[in-house]
Amino acid sequence: MNIYHHAITIQTVAGRHSYHNITDELSHFIEQSNIQNGQLTIATTHTTCSLFFDECMHDTNFFGDELLQVDINNILEKIVPKMTSENQYNSPGPKHIEFGLSLNDPNYPAEKWVMLNTDAHIKSSLFGSFSLVLIIKDGKPLMGELGRIYFVDWDRLRERIRNVNFMLMGC
Repeated sequence: MNIYHHAITIQTVAGRHSYHNITDELSHFIEQSNIQNGQLTIATTHTTCSLFFDECMHDTNFFGDELLQVDINNILEKIVPKMTSENQYNSPGPKHIEFGLSLNDPNYPAEKWVMLNTDAHIKSSLFGSFSLVLIIKDGKPLMGELGRIYFVDWDRLRERIRNVNFMLMGC
C-alpha cells in the first residue's frame, strides 16, 4: 500500500459565499499517483468551510455560481440570515472577542468585525463537512458522470486563502 499527500490553496472572495469545484485537482492527483484501488480523503481545517458532493448543474449566475449553489444560498439565508451587526447572534461572546483580538496572526486581523461571522459557522455546521472520503477503483474516483466535489467558504467578510488537503491510500 502507498500513501500520498497533496495540498491545494483556494482564493476565496469577499461579499458572498465562495464556491469552488475541486474535482479536476483531485482527479489529477489520483492520476499522477498511479493508485488503482484505494480511498481518497479530502479535508479542510477551516471552521467556516464545507466540502460536499453534488451534481454539476452547468448553468451559472453572473458570479459563476452554479444555479443549484444559488438555490442553496437562498434556502440557507432563510434559515441562517447574514450576520450584519454584533449581538445579532449569541456568538461571538466577549471572551472569544478578547481571544481573537489577542492573536498575533496575519490571517486574523485584530479587528472586532472580523469575528462577525457566526452565520458562516452555523452554515458550515448545518451543511457539514470538513472532510469527504471517495472510493478509488481502476484509477478513478467513484462519483458517477455528473458528480463533482465542491469546496465552499461560507464566510463572506473578507477574501482568504484556504487550504484543502488530499490523502490518498491504496495500491
